[in-house]
Amino acid sequence: MDKGMATELVDGVFLIDSGMVRIGLAACYLVRRGDLTAIIETGTRHSVPAIMSVLSQLEIRAEQVDYVIATHVHLDHAGGVGLLMQELPDAQLIIHPKGARHMIDPTKLQAGTTAVYGEAAFQEMYGDLIPVDESRIRIAEDGDEILLGGKPLKFLDTPGHANHHFCVWDEVSRGFFTGDTFGIAYRELVLEGQPFIFPTTTPVQFDPEALKASIGKLISMKPERMFLTHYGMVEKPEQLAPQLLEQIDDYVALVMEIEKDMSDAEGLFESIQTRLTEYTLERAIAHGCERELAAETIAFDMGLNAQGLVVWSQRRSAANQ
Repeated sequence: MDKGMATELVDGVFLIDSGMVRIGLAACYLVRRGDLTAIIETGTRHSVPAIMSVLSQLEIRAEQVDYVIATHVHLDHAGGVGLLMQELPDAQLIIHPKGARHMIDPTKLQAGTTAVYGEAAFQEMYGDLIPVDESRIRIAEDGDEILLGGKPLKFLDTPGHANHHFCVWDEVSRGFFTGDTFGIAYRELVLEGQPFIFPTTTPVQFDPEALKASIGKLISMKPERMFLTHYGMVEKPEQLAPQLLEQIDDYVALVMEIEKDMSDAEGLFESIQTRLTEYTLERAIAHGCERELAAETIAFDMGLNAQGLVVWSQRRSAANQ
């Protein structure tokens, strides 16, 4: 699909491509129930025109959008929040209690990300972050609900990828908007209707045991589908969850094995990235994927996952000293 176009996945749930980096990397969702509308995930500042274009296509006026929801404040999910809230004058932002302060004052969030990528790359990928007035923010605690067309959207605290992460349960579709909790499954690697799924351990708060517990929490609700930010809808999640749990355990074992022979962070990152990439490619090939396509598709995430695992390793080592 093209940026600025919407695909209806199930009744009232539309996928919007954020346009970040490439088509098919990061999704936003529009949920329409009766006369009420929610946008779940905003992509980056550069994604906002695409979201507004879709609203126009669906004949939904800006003032008719009731909620903007970000599963967590990583910028591929929430970088566009401030600008989008300016465009949607009557919308309320719903955010995790540990993420709200970064939406009210995104200075540290932008500075930290700029320090990693550099100013030019930050601007190209994300653009400046815009603060949201505190009066327009609603905190969603674990178990909180809002009604959309008389049907609940329920928020579940799901740490593990980040400690400021929730997932959103939609009773109508029997699905979760999972952010990064239920991993990544790119469309290019779907074979015969079966997605190739793998975890995301993006820095800086990866916690393997918490992530496994959060996946279990989602599956306990017996969902019929998951709406992934990366990327799109997957069904039969009870069959995918064991694959994620297995890989999280394998990630931990891989890092602990490498740690035995590594002392400097730079060497650790390179070793983890190499081993993690080869491990994931082996799984992708076993799934039936062509190696070159799989390698190209997962490369961006293998670098991010390796960075997150390095931070986790260093945090774990510090705790054991």
